[in-house]
Amino acid sequence: MSLHIETLGRGPNLVMLHGWAMHGGIWHGVAEALAEHFCVHLVDLPGHGLSPAVEPYSLDAIAERVAGEFPLPVHVLGWSLGGAVALRWALSHPSAVDKLVLVASSPCFAQREDWPTAMQHEVLGRFAQELQADYEGTLKRFIALQALGGQASREVLKALQARLFERGRPDPVVMRQGLDILRDVDLRPELQHLDPPTLLIYGERDGLTPAPVGRWLASRLPDAELEMLKDSAHAPFISHPERFVERVCQFLK
Repeated sequence: MSLHIETLGRGPNLVMLHGWAMHGGIWHGVAEALAEHFCVHLVDLPGHGLSPAVEPYSLDAIAERVAGEFPLPVHVLGWSLGGAVALRWALSHPSAVDKLVLVASSPCFAQREDWPTAMQHEVLGRFAQELQADYEGTLKRFIALQALGGQASREVLKALQARLFERGRPDPVVMRQGLDILRDVDLRPELQHLDPPTLLIYGERDGLTPAPVGRWLASRLPDAELEMLKDSAHAPFISHPERFVERVCQFLK
């Protein structure tokens, strides 16, 4: 079965990948503005929204499934988990991704001995356990963390909550497997091989993918630009939509 993809606008192709537990509809606040310049493809990642899951449910399998929908070179923008999918896609198929935009994402979401600026394994493990006991409440608590600390946090939280179950309730098994991906992924050793020019958009107040991650990537990637929004948390495209659209357009044109 094909993935659910909503397409709008005309111009160079821009594929947008959402984060864990969300769906392509989360981009609607900025997609219309971007569609004035690009042919925008809003993808429901496998197992999210209206898209069927893949087996096995791994980062590699998700990236391959998404890449299979776009045989020609495209620009790719990924937020959070979607950013990891975008990275995997660009690393595995360098000629297929023209330019890459990573939004509040990380090559390694969980702490390691040499990687303290990340989520604690215990936090991700707790969310995985709580999914079984309180599925809906756990998803809402995770969303609340995405808005915490940023400018207009109440408005950001309201927007995220409004979209959460808009395309049905995500499969609890897939949600657990998605948390496993966030816990286990570590693409840092491969980043030296990343070819596409990359724009990094991060929030200074992000508690899930902290600002130092963006600065680290900017210093390591061969061709990268960093946009650090000082009043933003984990969803800069919601808290700062005008600047988000402006910066993406500047970079991709």
